[in-house]
Amino acid sequence: MRGNEVIAEAAIQAGCRFYAGYPITPQNEIPEYMSWRMPEVGGIFIQAESELAAINMVYGASAAGMRAMTSSSSPGISLKQETISYLAGAELPAVIVNMQRGGPGLGNISGSQSDYFQAVKGGGHGDYKMIVFAPYSLQELWNLTKLAFDKADEYRTPVMILGDGVIGQMMEPFIPTPCIKSGLPEKDWILDGCKDREPRVVKSLYMGDGELGMRNNILQEKYKTMKRKEVRYESYYAEDAEVLVVAFGVVARIVLSSVIKLRHEGFKVGLFRPVTLFPFPEKEIFMLSGDNRRFITVEMNAGQMVEDVRLSINGRSEVFFYGRPGGSIITPEEVRDKILLLLNHQPYLVKTDFNKWDI
Repeated sequence: MRGNEVIAEAAIQAGCRFYAGYPITPQNEIPEYMSWRMPEVGGIFIQAESELAAINMVYGASAAGMRAMTSSSSPGISLKQETISYLAGAELPAVIVNMQRGGPGLGNISGSQSDYFQAVKGGGHGDYKMIVFAPYSLQELWNLTKLAFDKADEYRTPVMILGDGVIGQMMEPFIPTPCIKSGLPEKDWILDGCKDREPRVVKSLYMGDGELGMRNNILQEKYKTMKRKEVRYESYYAEDAEVLVVAFGVVARIVLSSVIKLRHEGFKVGLFRPVTLFPFPEKEIFMLSGDNRRFITVEMNAGQMVEDVRLSINGRSEVFFYGRPGGSIITPEEVRDKILLLLNHQPYLVKTDFNKWDI
C-alpha cells in the first residue's frame, strides 16, 4: 500500500467512522480510499466544498461522539487552522493529517518539512497545543495513526500526523497489526440528545468574569501532562557519538543511511529522531549534550526544528544546521559530507542574521 492508503486503513481499523476532506496533492489517496472504504464499514465519507467546511464537519461529528478525521496538505491545513484552535478550545478529539508539500504559497508537490512551526507552535490563535506525530516509515504510519485516535480521545484534543509527499506516496512492507481493544471509550460529554439527562454544552467561548482564564489553566495543565507522559523518540549510536544528528520524518531515514555508512567506516556519529514533535523530547536531548559532542539538525526546510534543539541543549553543545527549503530532497551524500566537516572540525560556517550557525 502507499503511505496515504496505510493511514486511511489504519484510521478505519482504529474506529474512525467519519471523514471529511477536500482534494489536494499529495494526499489525494486518503480521501479516494475513504470514499469506498467508509461505506463498507458503515461510516460516513464527505468530500466537502472546501477545507474550511471539512474541518468544521469534523468538529460537529466529534461533538456528536464519532471518531473523526480530516486530511490535507500544507495550504489546506493553513485554511483549517481556525477550527483546529476551536477543537482545542472546546476539548474535542480529532485526527488531522498533513502530508506536507513544498512552499510557501502553492509551491510544488514534492516532500517538505516546512510546516513544523505551524504544527508544533499552534498554527491558529490562542495558547493551544496538540500532539504531533512524525512517522518515518509505513509501519509507523500504521501504528501512530491508530495511536492518534486513542490519544485524541484520552486527552480530548486534536492530534496531528505530520508526514510529507515522500512518505505519503512511497510503498514498502509493513505489518497491519490488528486492534486489541474490543470497544471505544465511553464519552460522557458528547451531544447525543438530552431526553433522559441534563443538557450538555460544547464550546470555546467563555465570556464570564475569569472564566476563560480558568479554562486556559485547565488546558495548560493538560499540555504539561502530555509533556510528562507522551514524549516518544528513537536514538541510534548516540552513546559514544562525537557528532549527533537530529532529524525527523523521512529525513531521518536519509540521515540513518549516512550514519550507518559512516559507522562502518569507523566514525563516531549517531542519530536522534523525535517521534513526537509536540511534546518535544527536550530533556532527552539535553541529557545527550555536553562539551565533547556537537549536534547538527537536518531538515527539509530553512531551519525550524533546530530552534527547539538549541533551546533544549541550552548552550551545552554547539548546534549546527543543514537544510533544504521546499522544492528539493536532501540526499545521503550531502548529509555524509556535512557530518564529515563537523568530525574534522572544519565546517564552512555562515553566521545568519538570526544568530544561527549554518553549514
